[in-house]
Order: sequence, then structure tokens, then C-alpha cells
Amino acid sequence: MNLLTITIFLPLIGGLAIILVRKQAENAIKLISLITSLATFALSLLLFFNFDNSRGLYASGLADLLQFEVNKPWIEALNINYHVGLDGISLLLVMLTTLLTPLCIWGSFGAIKERVKGYYIAFLFLETGMIGVFAAMDLVLFYVFWEAMLIPMYLLIGVWGGPNRIYAAVKFILFTMVGSLLMLVGILWLYFNAVPGMHTFDLVLIFQSASIATQAQLWLFGAFALAFAIKVPMFPFHTWLPDAHVEAPTAGSIILAGVLLKMGTYGFIRFCIPLFPEAAREYAGLMMILAIIGIIYGALVSMMQTDMKKLVAYSSVSHLGFVMLGLFSFNMQGLQGGVIQMINHGLSTGALFFLVGVIYDRRHTRMIADYGGIAKVMPKYATLFMIVALSSIGLPGLNGFVGEFLVLVGGFKAHPAYGILAATGVVFAAIYLLWMYQRVFFGEITIDANKKLLDLTTREKVILAAILVFIVWIGVHPTTFLDVSENSVRMVLTRLAS
Repeated sequence: MNLLTITIFLPLIGGLAIILVRKQAENAIKLISLITSLATFALSLLLFFNFDNSRGLYASGLADLLQFEVNKPWIEALNINYHVGLDGISLLLVMLTTLLTPLCIWGSFGAIKERVKGYYIAFLFLETGMIGVFAAMDLVLFYVFWEAMLIPMYLLIGVWGGPNRIYAAVKFILFTMVGSLLMLVGILWLYFNAVPGMHTFDLVLIFQSASIATQAQLWLFGAFALAFAIKVPMFPFHTWLPDAHVEAPTAGSIILAGVLLKMGTYGFIRFCIPLFPEAAREYAGLMMILAIIGIIYGALVSMMQTDMKKLVAYSSVSHLGFVMLGLFSFNMQGLQGGVIQMINHGLSTGALFFLVGVIYDRRHTRMIADYGGIAKVMPKYATLFMIVALSSIGLPGLNGFVGEFLVLVGGFKAHPAYGILAATGVVFAAIYLLWMYQRVFFGEITIDANKKLLDLTTREKVILAAILVFIVWIGVHPTTFLDVSENSVRMVLTRLAS
């Protein structure tokens, strides 16, 4: 069986296996979940090390870029196929997904005490949906994975979330569904009209043969872009995100920030820009302005937060604004910066959510005012928190610098004013993160409960170390990952130019 297919469906098989386990056997459920997710990560490593970076150097479509491809009939009457494959961009996002999932599952061992069986089933089902979104090369298959992924995420927020979890879960599903329905309309239009003389959902064939008039491109770009903009989320479609993050369990927040939001940015670089290049050029100015608004707005709102988790949630709006600015700069630096910043945000913000969850498990409060001076009793925690915060700020030598620098160069090349305005987001990020750090970790301990806080456990240190390896690796040697996505980015630029 194809390696990619096994990688996609192994978590689903693990989830189905857990269904057969008695709910009282919590240790067995946790072990099956962890082993399944680790095995999926191991398979993704095989994908990574067997990926040929040199393939598709002069590609003008997906056909020359795809590796580990499978294309089998699924619903023959409608010409719907099980068609999966990976290019450099989707490979990096699959790697991010399979890295964060076992860390989330292991990190949940002490935190989830109710409905344990359902929780781990939902998480494994979610992993299959996320990997499937990045691997699907048939539009119906993509849509099926896109929608299927919403159900377990809805459950993670609505069942295992905070006091307002139902409100946050319903808001999350309603926002996403509205965009998804418009995207479905666009998919159906492409099926009937994209390839002359043929009805197909096959993305590779649409790339090769699409002949779409400019006016149609404008409408189709809007239909797809709204779905992806809500998922990113871009300003002004971001209002569901803080509620979902704050109410979700810690692992839910990590996977939401680390992977689910990237489905929006992935959608832009996979569908909107290369399939509708004339519309993309027409809307580029608007998209860059919205990205800059998101960068500055998200940073300013983060400064005003009194809840650490909400601060990190709003910082996602700002950081993903950098991704969108890079993608619509339409130059090599900007697009490569946008792609690597997707990965960087997943690592840094995912680690920040985990660190906030660690302190919440000990004190059951996320309010900045409830802390102060805790570096004295939690020195290892304070050290790792500072490293992750600096990576999010963009300190040279860590991953955030690589992505933000490339995005700013690309934005400045596209329009100098955009690059200058976006650079203020870096300054604001330093302000809100370092100010929060100073209030939480320095000063005198004035609350007795804080004097008894325990430092990081071995499990917590291993989880953070796994993320820090990639934070430093990307910061010191980014070409390992930039080389993987280079030809795919070049293909997008080729389609824009032609």
C-alpha cells in the first residue's frame, strides 16, 4: 500500500481500535493513541527523507511536483477519484501535523480526566482529517477531509473545553461552515466549466487544462478566499478565534493554532493564487492591506490582554498576517517566507499554548495579575518560556526570524510602505510578549500559592524539547526546509507570470 495513504489513515485505524477498548482501560487507550500518533510521525519522516527536492524545477502545474501519488477511481459516475499526493508545501504541513499530534496526545495524559476514550478517538480522527486536507488532489476529496476535520475539533472544544465551550464551539462551526458552503459552490463551478469538454474534480487536470475567464476568476477567487480567510483567520473574520482558543483544552489550542489555521493559508497558495492568477493580481492590494491591518490590530489587542491564553490567541491574528502578506507579495522571498512562517507559527505558538497550559494546570488561573516572580520557583519553566517567546518575536538564530525577515523583504519589494508598516508588528510583538513575561516571571512573589509551584516534569520537558529542536534547526539552517518548498513556490510564481 502507498506510504502516503498509510500515513493518512493510520490515525483513523488507531481511533477505531480504541472504540473496541473498554472505557475503564484508560491507560490502554492512552498508550494506543500515543503509539499510533508516533507511528504516524515516523511514517511522515519516511516521506520527508524520500522526497526529491530537485523534482519539478520548471513545473507550471502540480503534475510535475507531486510525489507519493495515488489516483484511483472512487465514485466513477461523477468522475471523483481517491487522488492524493504531496508537493514540497504540503509535505512540510503534513510533517508539522504529525509532529504536534503526538505531543498534544502525550501532553493530555494528566489534563483530561473525563470521557477519556472519546477524547483520544476525536484527536486521532482529527489527525486523519488534517493530513487528508494537505494531501488531497481531488476537490471532492479535499472538501470531505475539510468538513470531516470540523467534527472532532467541534467536540474537543464543546465537550472538553472551558465554561463557555458550547458558545465557542458553535461559533467555530458556524463561521467555518458559511465559508465552506461558498467554496463548495466554487468547486461545483470548476467541475462543470474548468476543463473544456470534460467534467472533473481532479486538481492536477484543472491545473493543466483550466481555461477560466477573468470575470469568472474574480467570483471564484472570492468564493474560495472567503472560506480560507475565515480559517486563517484574517481581519475582519477573526472574531471566532479568541473564543475557540480560550475555551479549548490546551491540546486543542495547540492543534488549532499549529495546524487548523494553516489550512486557510494553504488554501490560498494551493487554490486561490495559482488557479485564479488574474483575480489574485486584482485582489492582491486588498489582501495585503487586510494582512497589515491584521498584523497591527492583533498585536495591539494582544498588548491589552490580562489573560495569557487570550494574549497568545490574538498574537496568532498578527503572526498569520505576516503569512498572508508574504503570500500576496508575489515574489520568491515573500512566498517562501509565508510558507516557512506557517511552520514557524505552528511551532512557536503551539509551544506558547502548551506553556500557558502547564501553569494553568498548577494554579487554575491564566490571569497575568495572579502571578509574579515565579522564575524563582520555576527556573526551567522560565528559561524555556523565554526561548519560545523570543522565537515568536523573531530573534535571529531562532525560527521566527527566518520567516518574518523573508516576508518583510518580500513585502518591501512588492510595496515599500507595506514592508515598513508590517515591520511595526515585530516591535509590537516584542512589547506584548516581553511585558507579559516581565509581569509573570519577575518581581516579588506576593501570592502564597505561587511559592509552592512545581517546576517542569520530565514529560513536559521532553515535549518542549521536541519543539525546541525544530525552533533552533529552522533558525540556524533554514535551507533544510526552504529547499523542500522552493520548486512548489516557483510553480506558483510561474503561473502568476503566465
